[in-house]
Amino acid sequence: MASFQIEGGRVLNGELTPQGAKNEALQVICATLLTSEEIRIYNVPDISDIKVLIDIISRLGVTVRRISKASYTFQAKNIEPNYLLSDEFKEKGTKLRGSVMLLGPLLARFGEAYIPSPGGDKIGRRRLDTHFNGFKKLGAEFEYNEKEEFYMVKGNNLNGTYILLEEASVTGTANILMASITAKVKKILYNAACERYVQQLCKMLNKMGAKISGIASNMLIINGVKYLNGCEHRLLPDMIEVGSFIGLAAMTKSEITIKNVKYEQLGVIPDAFKRLGIKLRRVKDDILVMQQDNYTIETFMDGSIMTIADAPWPGLTPDLLSVLLVAATQAKGSVLIHQKMFESRLFFVDRLIYMGAQIILCDPHRATVIGLNHEIKLRASIMISPDIRAGIALLIAAMSANGTSIIHNINQIDRGYQNIDKRLNKIGAKILRI
Repeated sequence: MASFQIEGGRVLNGELTPQGAKNEALQVICATLLTSEEIRIYNVPDISDIKVLIDIISRLGVTVRRISKASYTFQAKNIEPNYLLSDEFKEKGTKLRGSVMLLGPLLARFGEAYIPSPGGDKIGRRRLDTHFNGFKKLGAEFEYNEKEEFYMVKGNNLNGTYILLEEASVTGTANILMASITAKVKKILYNAACERYVQQLCKMLNKMGAKISGIASNMLIINGVKYLNGCEHRLLPDMIEVGSFIGLAAMTKSEITIKNVKYEQLGVIPDAFKRLGIKLRRVKDDILVMQQDNYTIETFMDGSIMTIADAPWPGLTPDLLSVLLVAATQAKGSVLIHQKMFESRLFFVDRLIYMGAQIILCDPHRATVIGLNHEIKLRASIMISPDIRAGIALLIAAMSANGTSIIHNINQIDRGYQNIDKRLNKIGAKILRI
């Protein structure tokens, strides 16, 4: 098991460029299965989750070529669907939550698809009902082998016309959308997620010849087409990484420029950090996070404690609440962090409390942070990364702490952050991979 050894208390200075968006990459790479023509994707992040997905679709029969450091071509011309029934796939599929999005395109193109119970972060209950109920409304048959924890969907004549999603699931929306592309009847997908990742997927599919309207709203209208073409697509910068770098700069009292962030696509993320008192400025398409010895959390107009909560887009993404929480530990003032979506994502705060942070875990969804105002530094500690987002939050805490910390199980961080140790070391960090 790999670990990070982090020398804390170092001030950073320099530029960081965010990688391509991980969550978008998982969706659009799965979408390459919808056509036999070549698709070229740029700005693909070099992270373990994406490597696992590319390995899976390669073994499924997709011809994958890496044409530059972050660019690939994909051509799903000779697919062997029976690979999905192999023991090898059952093992690999359980390592990746995003493997569930193979179902939609395979169902659309071949009339059947199989996956094992997908892996990913252990952050609470992440049910798949939305995906499979959507497939059934399209006319597909669904089976679940409880003994082997294996899912199957079949359907050659998908024709559902109106689908109301029981939750605005991002992956559920993407999966059902891809399954609907070639169905004959016009379909209305209501209560759809409208996150940037879904918008990007819709735009790519339209470039391939799909007919999707209502993009960026919660009602997508899909007119089926018989055939999809190849295309070129560029991933957005990863907005979760942008937010992580903002929190890192504040916690280490550093001045950092985050390059080429596609600022207009960040939504409320910059404002969320500003509510903690963190000063940042837009410079063309970059973000300059200014050096601050102190930052003060805002209060509501009546003086009551600030609450920061996740919400469906255009609200705040839940993936950044861990970073906002750790940044609040050294702010002046108090804030309630309300994680509505996942009931286990805040449990990592026990490690921050052990490091000296003042946090009250109210219940599985809410934590109150009393900021230390940089007057008391966190203590170095030995920790284990439980998931991607908690992992980066613990790394940020360790970089601000007095002494040398160890973080074990950093493969969780590697799943979402590309060469994070090397990139941060270039601007003054001291992180050793051991």
